[in-house]
Amino acid sequence: MAPISQKSLSKRVLGAAALAIALPFAAVACGGGDSGGGGGDGDSIVIGTKFDQPGLGMQNPDGTMSGFDVDVATYVAGELGYTPEQIEWKEAPSAQRENLIQNGQVSFIAATYSITDARKEKVAFAGPYLITGQSLLVNADNTDITGAASLENNKILCSVSGSTPAQKIKDEYAGVQLQQYDTYSACIEALRNGAVDAVTTDEVILAGYAAQSPGDFKIVGEPFSEERYGIGLKLDDAEMRTQINDALTKMEESGAWKEAFDKNLGPAGITAPAPPPLDN
Repeated sequence: MAPISQKSLSKRVLGAAALAIALPFAAVACGGGDSGGGGGDGDSIVIGTKFDQPGLGMQNPDGTMSGFDVDVATYVAGELGYTPEQIEWKEAPSAQRENLIQNGQVSFIAATYSITDARKEKVAFAGPYLITGQSLLVNADNTDITGAASLENNKILCSVSGSTPAQKIKDEYAGVQLQQYDTYSACIEALRNGAVDAVTTDEVILAGYAAQSPGDFKIVGEPFSEERYGIGLKLDDAEMRTQINDALTKMEESGAWKEAFDKNLGPAGITAPAPPPLDN
């Protein structure tokens, strides 16, 4: 091997030093900063929510986010030390929520995420921050669907894959033809076009769609389940769960929770309920 000249050695040392300096910046550019664990000491935080649910989690035409879930998540992030500008929103379809959390792609998810025993085996929940119930949405001129019992006559019902409402229909209403789509907005279009007879999910979600298209749809019957919305996070992150619960408590006691509810869901004709007690 030929001996290395002093000039060549100097170039290699300088090159290695430049690479060492550049790598951390490259990591930040690719990863968006520290988005993993709250505490406010990173550059950003990644939060999962729905992008297609008016009044709850909606990506607007200008790219901004709005809705009750968005406002709750923004408040929580603020208590963790992040400004709204430091939030990176990630779409969290129902069937992908557990994977997004388990794979570390989000710090937490606020996306009409019902707390269930089966899900608690995979992820942890803070909250609940809202209690609602499963209901039905039909076209405004529909007269033959009046509630869950009237679905049994081979009605075609739409819900979303991986959702609690879809599973309830499978478990308890065997006579219903269930169509499962990836998003509720797809179900709404199928209802509008006559491809399905009704859409089922939680009442607050349906109310948002009804308010978005006044006169086109109506909610029928009484709610036939109880859904407790929580904020999903990694199963073993007890510290983050405590921080989020503390933030939710503060939001409820300060009046910010009711203000967010009235702003986002009041126009759909829903009166703000009392905030639910948090789970221990």
